[in-house]
Amino acid sequence: MLIKRKSIEQVESSRRPARKPKFAPVTLSEQDGVRYLHFGTEWVQGAMRLRKPDWPELEYAQQMMAWMLYIEAPAAIAQLGLGAATLTKFCYRQFPEARVTAVELNASVVAICASMFKLPPEDERLSVLEMDAMDFVDDPANLGGFDVLQCDLYDATARGPVLDTPEFYQSCNACLTEQGIMTVNLFGDHPSFAKNIKAMKFAFDDVICLPEVHDGNVVALCFKTRRTIDDAALAARAAAIVAATKLPAKSWLKGMQANR
Repeated sequence: MLIKRKSIEQVESSRRPARKPKFAPVTLSEQDGVRYLHFGTEWVQGAMRLRKPDWPELEYAQQMMAWMLYIEAPAAIAQLGLGAATLTKFCYRQFPEARVTAVELNASVVAICASMFKLPPEDERLSVLEMDAMDFVDDPANLGGFDVLQCDLYDATARGPVLDTPEFYQSCNACLTEQGIMTVNLFGDHPSFAKNIKAMKFAFDDVICLPEVHDGNVVALCFKTRRTIDDAALAARAAAIVAATKLPAKSWLKGMQANR
């Protein structure tokens, strides 16, 4: 599983004539009150606690919200890679003034999120786009349009992001507002980690990694514009996040300070 492999999507898109990509099957499992999303393998692509469907069940998913330390009231949030719709749902519920856009290439994932993971129907605030994330960030209509990007792009192997080039991250940067932040889910023990960090540092003014969680995930925060460090203000913001959402924001801050 540590050998670098092209994703099914990449292999199919490289063939000519162009045709609709093939995907690994979308499968489900349940254990101890938690429903898991898989792409035909044992790798978990997302999770939902049945009694708390809008709560980010997995620790790395909670860390993907660490941008909240810096941005209190986002106007527009984009999720690249829908997964089990965890972050899309949480952002949609938590920020009622924000426009939330989810980008997912696999129509089956969108369908299973609606039927089995309680993804809300689209409305004036929520859009779910069936398209390639690269096409989305390259679209001139999205330039400077988002305060937050959340990037979680994995195929069935689930060991390295499908999109990981400097050009991709440059396009992500271009989609952000001047004070915008992108969070990215990586695997710390995989060869793709160093490649992604190098590409992010090429594209962004500042990159900070949170400590690795028990499943090996490492969440990187990418800042379009480097922020001035104000420990007291960040500590107050972390306490407010904990009080309002129960997300472990104090541990995010501690981890970011340790990794600077």
